Amino acid sequence: MSEKILVAQMPGKKLYRDGEFAVKEFEAGYSKADILNEALNQARVEETDLNIPKIHAVQVVDGRWAIVMDYIEGVTLEQIMAEHPEKEDEHLNMFVDLQRTVLSKKVPMLNKLKDKMQGRISMAELDATTRYDLHTRLDALPKHYNLCHGDFNPSNIIITADGTPYIIDWSHATQGNSSADVARTYLLFYLAGKSGLAEKYLNLYCKKSDTAKQYVQKWIPIVAASRLTKAKKEEEEFLRGWIDVVDYE
Repeated sequence: MSEKILVAQMPGKKLYRDGEFAVKEFEAGYSKADILNEALNQARVEETDLNIPKIHAVQVVDGRWAIVMDYIEGVTLEQIMAEHPEKEDEHLNMFVDLQRTVLSKKVPMLNKLKDKMQGRISMAELDATTRYDLHTRLDALPKHYNLCHGDFNPSNIIITADGTPYIIDWSHATQGNSSADVARTYLLFYLAGKSGLAEKYLNLYCKKSDTAKQYVQKWIPIVAASRLTKAKKEEEEFLRGWIDVVDYE
């Protein structure tokens, strides 16, 4: 093994490059169940034909858990979009096509998205009436079993030198309704301060997939509520604003 180089730092974890491997190292005390679930999610998605980093090991070093996977050399789509604003439409088209490819896959061993969301809504700091309303709405929406990434945004797509896109960070992967994943991406653009891009993205996705925009919008308050339990302090007010939108129709 060569010397580890710090590539990225996130709350509770650090990503290192170690030769041809990426090592995601978690802080001591990080939930073992969450780490093993992340590795298992990624291993299950590996069984599709999507371009994702392959897992090589889950190990403990100096009391810290780590996931060892392929290191993907390249630049994030987020960085490319920032450097080439004149090509926004081209890059957004690629982004939507890639998401539609992900959502076309089935990974039957993954956790169910609806179950996860029901649990998150129950834990959210919302009044009982709001929680009941959200549970009821979620229950009424159709059950689908498509592969949902759970955090699909341009920072989780790496473009290699030959133009191949790789999708990273499968810690939130579930099987469920495609429109829930689209609603989450829409909110992620808003949270990044890119409201114009969020609207452009949603319109493009709905056009390409022949999905009614109103149908995706039904998922937005539910997705906002499910994110509230792990939201940063500065995101809370924004998310609550979406939850308070009673109906779009």
